[in-house]
Amino acid sequence: MKAIFKRFAKSESGATAIEYGLIAALIAVVIIGVVGTVGGNVKDTFTSISDGLTGKKPNP
Repeated sequence: MKAIFKRFAKSESGATAIEYGLIAALIAVVIIGVVGTVGGNVKDTFTSISDGLTGKKPNP
């Protein structure tokens, strides 16, 4: 059992996998933030275009 723990402690592949996981999580958080911000702007733009085509007055 000691041999397994020694081999695991020397192995760097676990640390590398954790680093890649953290990088992927950070990228996901950034993408979610950007999509949330841009999505709201796109929705407002399409609502404005739709209102213009149907003749509705824009909200102040």
